[in-house]
Amino acid sequence: MNRFVNNAKSAAFLGLMFGLILLVGAQFGQRGLIIAFVLGGVGNVVAYFFSDKLALTAMRGREVDEDTAGDLIQMIRRLSENAGLPMPKVYICPQEAPNAFATGRNPRHAAVAVTQGALRLLSYEELEGVMAHELAHVKNRDTLISCIAATIAGALSSLVWAVMLFGGNNRNEGNPLIQIVMLILAPIAATLIQLAISRSREFVADADAAEIAGTPWGLIGALQKLDATAKRIPLHDGRLDAQNHMFIVQPLTGKGLKKIFSTHPSTADRVARLQALA
Repeated sequence: MNRFVNNAKSAAFLGLMFGLILLVGAQFGQRGLIIAFVLGGVGNVVAYFFSDKLALTAMRGREVDEDTAGDLIQMIRRLSENAGLPMPKVYICPQEAPNAFATGRNPRHAAVAVTQGALRLLSYEELEGVMAHELAHVKNRDTLISCIAATIAGALSSLVWAVMLFGGNNRNEGNPLIQIVMLILAPIAATLIQLAISRSREFVADADAAEIAGTPWGLIGALQKLDATAKRIPLHDGRLDAQNHMFIVQPLTGKGLKKIFSTHPSTADRVARLQALA
């Protein structure tokens, strides 16, 4: 039931984003709307095809195989079979901050990565839960969903810039206040909806990970450890800000507005939902 609700939320949020950009487009003209979709779409299509390479390069990921990380490869192969997925490429990243992520545009071009810190911190069962979570993202094509949301948000931002540079629709020149409010609030609203989609996908991946691993307890223990340690050893790298949604826990911790704009639900909420599955 929770999986259905979260999938429905994702669809509803995407619908809201489409509605938002249509609303803005109606205010500022059809030509600006077309330009916005072209600019936002091109940028995000490039990101869709190359985000895996960008993320792995930023994390300095090193591909491993049976000879260099036999236990990890065997674990992921078994979990991939449980999930009905082809074997992804596997990377280990040198960071001490414990975390993991999945990337790739589809299951045939997928990769999963884990940091050295996570390998040292987690038990075998906990690491299994983490890898199952990442494979769930691959199975659910969450990269594609995130790309669609980012395309709409990017198109909206491009539309705002087009209006600022070239002006809007003539029929609204008599009411500049509407344009100003729309220019300020629309990108913020799109970002908040995009983040809500990311959080809903985390809940779905958690539930599917419990099914792939055969138990939720490994992931529960891993989330608690990863959350506590990430607060002490966060991944401080500005290149990763746009890729926070890929990680299993929020990699860049912060206070105030950073919490409001979080890509992940609270660990307490995730643990409570997983415990309900036990």
